[in-house]
Amino acid sequence: MLDAKFIRENPEIVRQALKDRNDKFDLDAFLSLDEERRKIMRQIEELHAEQNKIDNAMKLIIKSKQNPAAKIEEAKEIKKQITALDESFSKLDAQFKEQLLRIPNIPHSSIPKGHPQNNKIVKEWGERRKFDFKPLDHIVLSDNLDIIDFKRAAKISGSNFVLFKGIGAKLERALINFMLDLHTQKHGYKEIFPPMLVNRDSMRSTGQLPKLEEDMYRLKDDDFFLIPTAEVPVTNIHRDEVLEESKLPIYYTAYTACFRREAGSYGKDTKGLMRVHQFDKVELVKFVKPETSYDELEKLLANACAILELLKIPYRILMLATGDISFAAAKCYDIEIYAPGIDKWLEVSSCSNFEDFQARRGNIRYKDKETGKLKFVHTLNGSGVALARLVVAILENYQESDESIMIPEVLHSYMGVDSIKA
Repeated sequence: MLDAKFIRENPEIVRQALKDRNDKFDLDAFLSLDEERRKIMRQIEELHAEQNKIDNAMKLIIKSKQNPAAKIEEAKEIKKQITALDESFSKLDAQFKEQLLRIPNIPHSSIPKGHPQNNKIVKEWGERRKFDFKPLDHIVLSDNLDIIDFKRAAKISGSNFVLFKGIGAKLERALINFMLDLHTQKHGYKEIFPPMLVNRDSMRSTGQLPKLEEDMYRLKDDDFFLIPTAEVPVTNIHRDEVLEESKLPIYYTAYTACFRREAGSYGKDTKGLMRVHQFDKVELVKFVKPETSYDELEKLLANACAILELLKIPYRILMLATGDISFAAAKCYDIEIYAPGIDKWLEVSSCSNFEDFQARRGNIRYKDKETGKLKFVHTLNGSGVALARLVVAILENYQESDESIMIPEVLHSYMGVDSIKA
């Protein structure tokens, strides 16, 4: 979340950020609520000061053996006023804190302004394969090879779920292990295997709640949430902690299944593996000092891209515009890979710098050695990378005219085979 003092002192910066994001949050109503809350707070403080004066006066009266009845009545009256104001303040303060959680992060000055059509392509890598036959899409390929069963997945769970089978399941597992090995052995990340159910505080800390609750799977009896990404449990590892400056930066990587209701997916392409309710992902999370966070974002992006370069999948990087970045992000790059069977670019990673937005919500700080002051860390995360769209790209880019699939060379040791055949 943003610092309330910053909002109070820089309303025009926040107002412009809301406009750039096309966010309809009512900042004027929030500022009025804040002023009313602070006014009552001042009244309570003044009454407490008056109460202290009366207490001191009563001590002198009693010491001089005079009757303190009048002062006792004054004290009772002030106590009534404080009680009434405390009740009013509690209601306003709850509204204030709830509204503060709904204000999005300030976009970084380097990103394009506007809607998704203003996203900027900053890099393209690899050449699209030229086929001497018409490439099939992943749905046809996986059905012919009997490696993914969409019909039985729908029977078991419902639409937009996936059942990997045989060598298809092994491909999924191989990709996960390959990514974890690369990030831990080459990129310096520590592997985490976190819970996939989290509490409301964890979801609030990373910014999914309260704004995005409708897109989350919630267990109503226990008020737990199925995680939409490993970002949630991994970032919350250090919630309400003070980290040692000497240990920063901290890098974590984690594989988890991810669960999303996709409540806003009406009208979007939801066929096959394009938009599913449960998918696998290897996540990258960083806790860093503020002065290094944008350098760390570029390194995070490079770590994710390394996966695709080793797999030899063509990709492009988009710097997202203000109207397309997530609620909590200050700057975000999307990585998209090309799938020739469906002739589309598919997002497989979003690499974001949240600055201190999540750290404020989660109270994640470190002690500055020079000043001795507690400061909020900056948090970053990115997919390193997400399935199942990566499987789409592999099946469609590595297909042969006989409908077999060549396995990317870097996966041979994980798969034990170099191709998938019917």
